[in-house]
Amino acid sequence: MRRERSAPREGWAEKVEEHGLAFHRTAHPEHLPRPYWDESVHYVFDLDEVLALEAVVEELHGMCLQAVEHVVATGRYHVLGIPDWVAPLIETSWRRREPHLYGRFDLAYGGDGPAKLLEYNADTPTALVESSIVQWYWLQDTRPDDDQWNSVHEKLVARWKEIAAEIGPDPLHFAWTSGDETGEEVMTIAYMQETAEEAGLPGTAIAMEDIGWDPARGRFVDLDEAEIRTLCKLYPWEWIVAEEFGRNVPAAPTRWIEPIWKMVLSNKALLVLLWELFPGHPNLLPTYLNTPGSLTSYVQKPLLGREGASMRIVTPDGSEQRTQGDYGREGFVFQEFSALPEFDGQHPVLGAWVVADESAGLGIRETAGLITDDTSSFVPHRVVQ
Repeated sequence: MRRERSAPREGWAEKVEEHGLAFHRTAHPEHLPRPYWDESVHYVFDLDEVLALEAVVEELHGMCLQAVEHVVATGRYHVLGIPDWVAPLIETSWRRREPHLYGRFDLAYGGDGPAKLLEYNADTPTALVESSIVQWYWLQDTRPDDDQWNSVHEKLVARWKEIAAEIGPDPLHFAWTSGDETGEEVMTIAYMQETAEEAGLPGTAIAMEDIGWDPARGRFVDLDEAEIRTLCKLYPWEWIVAEEFGRNVPAAPTRWIEPIWKMVLSNKALLVLLWELFPGHPNLLPTYLNTPGSLTSYVQKPLLGREGASMRIVTPDGSEQRTQGDYGREGFVFQEFSALPEFDGQHPVLGAWVVADESAGLGIRETAGLITDDTSSFVPHRVVQ
């Protein structure tokens, strides 16, 4: 793994917007001199290196599924702060093996030593458009003879075909929240809809705030009063179950993508469970619930935090750094501090994609600081033989 400089394509901003990254200006703080999409640099991997990382990702995903089984079998929902009334829904969803679609592992890896799991974004992962589409076109324009760790699009379409066989010909609804002012979520869910339609599943877009409840029929409905039979959402399950409207979920026959059992995986207490179930695993960091335990340097993360908010870092030299945010009422995990690799003063985090149960691709975000947040930039990559 190495970092190389490269000349940006002429008219690169217009090109990435044409390919769906319409939010690269709005989702990134305006005062930053560096753009969100930065093709003036890129990372280079060897094929053997990528194959090894793919194996790690699929092993981690399998371990995560074992953690879900553990929680359902033992009833340890309290570790994740999941409400009591939600637990039976998760158990039923898991026992039925309701189909899941995709997720993104965030890994610390610099080319030397094993990749370390930082967290798993299993319910509402973003950075999908840039990982699947935008950086692929960058590769075709700049390094067409090289390859890329990127089969996200093909695997999404194939997975939708598998899901179609389970749910039948019913049209899908695709929902985002109108509370997102950057446009990132609506573009991400639009891309999801595009892959489903390519697989033969027609779709209808709707904002979560426009979904209604028909008490007479016991159904969620859209603005035309049509029943929402299958809903692919970019809206976190923890938000749904915390709202009064979410109390209608048990009564409705709606199929959810992602299914509710993914609440177990989209919670950072998963990192605690993994360390308990697989202690000493080379791709895990020691992590504890609501206490640092024996850790003297650590990252304190809220169970349901997003974009690096409400975090506290204590480094080996005793210095401390905090980020702003309103998360943490649900509790924290304390994960052993593992310094991110450094390339030219930047710290990359590998976002390794999983579709269904298979490794599917890579997106890289890097930052000059210790935390990957909304100030970080996305940089493309290529793979050489």
